[in-house]
Amino acid sequence: MKRFRPYFRHLRPVRGQLVVALLSLAVYSAASGIGLPFLLKWVIGPVFDGDRTRPDGEIVWLALLVPALFLVRGAAGFAGTYLFQLIGTHVLEGIRRDFFRKLQVLPLGWLQGQRAGDLTARALADAQQVQSAITMTASEGVKHPLTLVAAIGFVIYQAVDAEGVTLALVCLALVPLGVFPVRQAARKVLRRAQQSQAEMGSLSAQLGESLGAAREIRAFGLEDRVTGQFGVTSRALLAAQLKIAKYVQLIGPLVEFISACGVALTLVYAYRAGIKFNVLLGVLVALQQCYEPVKRLGLLNSEMKRGLAALDRLETVLHEPVTIADPALPAHVTRLRGDIAFAGVSFAYRADTPVLHDVSIRIPAGTVCALVGPTGAGKSTFVNLVPRFYDATAGTVTVDGIDVRGMRLADLRRNLALVSQEAVLFHDTIGNNILLGREGATRAEVESAARDAFAHDFITAFPQGYDTIVGERGASLSGGQRQRVALARAFLRDAPILILDEATSALDSESEAFIQAALKKLMAGRTVLIIAHRFSTIRDASTILVFEKGGIVAAGSHAAVYAASPLYKSLYDLQGASA
Repeated sequence: MKRFRPYFRHLRPVRGQLVVALLSLAVYSAASGIGLPFLLKWVIGPVFDGDRTRPDGEIVWLALLVPALFLVRGAAGFAGTYLFQLIGTHVLEGIRRDFFRKLQVLPLGWLQGQRAGDLTARALADAQQVQSAITMTASEGVKHPLTLVAAIGFVIYQAVDAEGVTLALVCLALVPLGVFPVRQAARKVLRRAQQSQAEMGSLSAQLGESLGAAREIRAFGLEDRVTGQFGVTSRALLAAQLKIAKYVQLIGPLVEFISACGVALTLVYAYRAGIKFNVLLGVLVALQQCYEPVKRLGLLNSEMKRGLAALDRLETVLHEPVTIADPALPAHVTRLRGDIAFAGVSFAYRADTPVLHDVSIRIPAGTVCALVGPTGAGKSTFVNLVPRFYDATAGTVTVDGIDVRGMRLADLRRNLALVSQEAVLFHDTIGNNILLGREGATRAEVESAARDAFAHDFITAFPQGYDTIVGERGASLSGGQRQRVALARAFLRDAPILILDEATSALDSESEAFIQAALKKLMAGRTVLIIAHRFSTIRDASTILVFEKGGIVAAGSHAAVYAASPLYKSLYDLQGASA
């Protein structure tokens, strides 16, 4: 229970319902543990043990007390259980929000090491399992212990009052024995639950990967292979779930058998001791109310173990340290000019594999700077250090003389616009995708940005215009259209620093012409970092940085680096015919 306590803060909006739920379960427990035994012993029992000359009407009213008691018990149990389900749903929603919020601030390097499908399974299936455990713990963990205490209290009182303490000891001797199978089953359940949650994550990851690579799977004839892999994981999940079901379902019969043995001992003792029927009946009912909570608490223990296994997977993410965060005393930043400087910067994704080492360069504000070099030379890493997608492991990165680690992330990134090689659009309208560049912009500003990106005409050609849904990752648009929407977003951003990750690659000539014209307008007056894969895109660059093995080996104009860098000369000449 202590492990779940930090998440009880999500109960604040439903504190009133929590009080009502607890009161309802208290009524349920009293009705279950004391109400029926009391009714049988002191109200109905004496009537049956008497001369039986009472009027039929009185007997009918006495008999109706039994369904009336169960009506109260049922209503209280329903209210308590339903309200705790409502409360648990609030907890679930809060946990999922915490999980999703944490994903948004975790370092990109950590996220890139995870499988998206597994993280999805944690946010959905694991959070649901935690919610189920918390709900059952809060509900069953209140209801059944109270019922057990009330029933045991009745048995002891009745035994001592009527026949001495011996009857109490006989009746209750086997109650502790019901705990042993519960404890053993719970250990088994925890181990299998951890396996089950891990297999669920793997299954979700495989499903996500297969959906994301549907074209490649068909193109390479991998249908049978991925189906077989999915089947292996699915069967492992099934085996773990069946083991859990076996251990959980064993608890009830074992506790019932032990309770039956207790009833048998009670019957033998009662017969030999000559105990009256009304005393025996009340004790037997109370005894049954002792064992039922033990059985239910056993199931609760198993559910908690499953919840703990799921919570372990969630807390792997929730407790992951956020290494890129706002400084304690951030510098005051409004609109930057875009003067970028690297001083002795080194970076490594892993300690033994440096990607950048001792890089020092200054890119004055307003410079159009192209980054050139072979794959893996460090171009993308260099650019990613500017918006603090990663932090340098040594040295400093500054903008306008301010260390980027000394700024609030929001202030820094508000001064940057990013256009990637693969334009990322969200499942929303075209207008809202452009509006992501600057929230609060007017429709006129959105349309103006679209015109600058040469996107307005094709947008208005759609029946819904700017209200057209683009589909997941912009699937309803062509590659050129997606890229122009992304450019419109950058125009609306109007940031002093622009990062272009080869925004014209893999486009047809007509789309590339539109985008090149839009880029020329967008780059004017800004500091631009272009990751160049095709040298035809660097003709407007005023400065070229040549990267090789994590360092800058040449910097300057095209003519200067062409003359000074054999690497740049060979790369440029290789693409010269197509450029």
